[in-house]
Amino acid sequence: MACTQCEGVEQQFDPKTARRSLRRYRRRGPDKTTRLLIQDLRAALEALDARDALLLDIGAGVGAIHHELLDGRVGRAVHVDASSSHLEVAREETARRGHDARTSFVYGDFVAIADTLPDADIVTLDRVICCYHDMTGLVNQSARKALRFYGAVYPRNTVWVGIGIAAVNAFQRLTRSAFRVFHHDPAAIDATLRAAGLERRSMRHTLGWEVVVYARHLNAVT
Repeated sequence: MACTQCEGVEQQFDPKTARRSLRRYRRRGPDKTTRLLIQDLRAALEALDARDALLLDIGAGVGAIHHELLDGRVGRAVHVDASSSHLEVAREETARRGHDARTSFVYGDFVAIADTLPDADIVTLDRVICCYHDMTGLVNQSARKALRFYGAVYPRNTVWVGIGIAAVNAFQRLTRSAFRVFHHDPAAIDATLRAAGLERRSMRHTLGWEVVVYARHLNAVT
């Protein structure tokens, strides 16, 4: 991958980090914000009585979202990640859960390979937008893939979150890491999603994160 940030992702989410994330997931289940996102997506699917849905999970990490949703109304999943280490542990967990026949894995920078990926009933980006420098490109291209629902988790626009992100990036510079965290404006994310034909269905807040689900307008064209 030519993307500098993607190279940073590969370095940041190395085998040790990926294994630690998998152990934590097996012990505790999804993180709080991921759990909230899964709950809201389940509610959206149930309200529509959608079945055998296709999920496109971008920056999927250990695969927590599709591990949980494949036991319900999601029939198939595409797992995309720029971390080869996370792909490895996600494959392992997917096989352990018996979901390997219904899950495909793609390695790479989503923005660069978006045209090769299918449209999906659900598109998710869980703590991914803040890991990518080009918010507009990432959100616009991923939104256009969403046929029904779009779920995301990203940092809130608060002073304390801004200070935390600045501190993280200062540490990354000191350690000469190429990985950076980006504090994209939630209002700009919302505007990009609405311009792509999506409207917000739900929003939840934690101390540092916004958890949102958007639905496609019935008359919108992707």
